[in-house]
Amino acid sequence: MTDIFAALRAEIARTPVVFPVGRIARIEAGTVRVTGLEAALSLGDRVEMGALGGEVIGLKPDETVVLPDGSADGLTIGQTVEAAGRGGIAPHDGWIGRIVDPYGQPLDGKPLQQGPNLRPIRTDAPLAARRKRLGARLSTGVAVFDTMLPLVRGQRIGLFAGSGVGKSSLLAKFARKVDADVVVIALVGERGRELREFTERVLGTEGMARSVIVTATSDLSALTRRRCAWTAMAVAEHFRDQGLHVLLLVDSVTRFAEAHREVALAAGEPAALRGYPPSLGQTIMAMAERAGPGPEDVGDITAIFSVLVAGSDMDEPVADILRGVLDGHVVMDRKIAERGRFPAIDLLRSVSRSLPEAATEEENGLIAEVRKLLGAWDRAELMIQAGLYVKGTDPVVDRAMQIWPALDGFIGEDAPTGGVEASFARLAAILASLGGG
Repeated sequence: MTDIFAALRAEIARTPVVFPVGRIARIEAGTVRVTGLEAALSLGDRVEMGALGGEVIGLKPDETVVLPDGSADGLTIGQTVEAAGRGGIAPHDGWIGRIVDPYGQPLDGKPLQQGPNLRPIRTDAPLAARRKRLGARLSTGVAVFDTMLPLVRGQRIGLFAGSGVGKSSLLAKFARKVDADVVVIALVGERGRELREFTERVLGTEGMARSVIVTATSDLSALTRRRCAWTAMAVAEHFRDQGLHVLLLVDSVTRFAEAHREVALAAGEPAALRGYPPSLGQTIMAMAERAGPGPEDVGDITAIFSVLVAGSDMDEPVADILRGVLDGHVVMDRKIAERGRFPAIDLLRSVSRSLPEAATEEENGLIAEVRKLLGAWDRAELMIQAGLYVKGTDPVVDRAMQIWPALDGFIGEDAPTGGVEASFARLAAILASLGGG
């Protein structure tokens, strides 16, 4: 019989009865210096300064450096500071369909049950030698991902896009349509007004029914915004460890990196990598490695990480670091969005590293043919638009001219009923109807 009081007893057991106490000695440069807790705290521990929380970012023999969660207005010298432990979360299956903050508290005005087990928000990835291989291809509800950019179980891909090119709409479509048991969505540093619009209009009832949303809006502290992505990962690991397939959507890693930069600079790290601290690479890679295939006895986390790239600069630090550790990257182009095709994916600059294994020999042939034709169009487009290309000069370009409108339309289509097989049948029909293939 299920013990309905297990979570309550666990929460009571976790409630401390003794609080180590120190006092504020100095307040400077956005940090608070605390004395009397040097032996009781470690890096990353939480403290409470009245109604304001904070995190330990530095330790010295005679003082502890704390970064507050918010403005230090109202704090005074000599004010009491209480140690609050590591500050993990206790996910519960009842979190599905709910919106929570990075500390595991409800944001939708309803009570939220805590789970029996406290999980750290920062932990190691599964042992590499014990992890499963990538799994079966997933139906995504988007024709181009069902065919030319396949997503497989346990894969981690990056979605690289500027602002306003349809990134959030594409992520919501994945949340509704990708074949997964649970969806965990991290909204890092989003505008507050967009949360309700995303959940009610973009994600909708269908998406929320199997989703947990972890959010930290842009007005919150860097500590809270950075913690948002880690909390979402911990929630995903909770469901993965039950043997479930979890789809994790993180929007965006860029805002996570910006929050980490603020915290790291406050802790004394030097600025490098276009203003980012040296620890940025390891921080991003450690988070990304926690997703992916799990060990044999648990489930998997299929992850999609979005990256904001200004001016489609794929060499900026966050994009460069993340692209090197993922199993594929998808580039969204503003020029494509401006001419009205969504999702605005630049197929020639995008790649899924699940290929060629994720497709049959015949399907790989179709993919190669499409890429060849789109590449021919891309090389000749300027000449064609300027009227300088003479038909008959290059048979491949001739066919690309004929087929490009249909292929461009296909990239913007939802997958037909029937999923992956139906999407490939649709693609094959396009090639066959327009001259061979």
